[in-house]
Amino acid sequence: MRIPREGQLLRIFVGESDRWKGHPLFEAIVQEARRQGLAGATVFRGFEGFGANSRIHTSRILRLSEDLPILIEIVDAEEKIQSFLPVLDGMVQEGLVTIEKATVIFYRASEPPAET
Repeated sequence: MRIPREGQLLRIFVGESDRWKGHPLFEAIVQEARRQGLAGATVFRGFEGFGANSRIHTSRILRLSEDLPILIEIVDAEEKIQSFLPVLDGMVQEGLVTIEKATVIFYRASEPPAET
């Protein structure tokens, strides 16, 4: 798969406890991005943050949270990112979605393992 040099970075900020059809939202987003043929997705779990309601979510012992911040990043061609946005709009009930320009230097994958 090839990504054009001028791509887009899609960032999706949600909470760890957010759900979609009984599954963690971040997992559902990654699975849907894969189904739609996007180049890849990475999920980051934050250890502290706050969102629109200004409630602090933290992993510190004294204020242990079960709803830590989650960031999903996807880089791909502008057309593919734009076509994924309506899907996200239906999935993300609370959160933040941003897009930035991304210059793709290279996108490499190792050879897939041989079928046995």
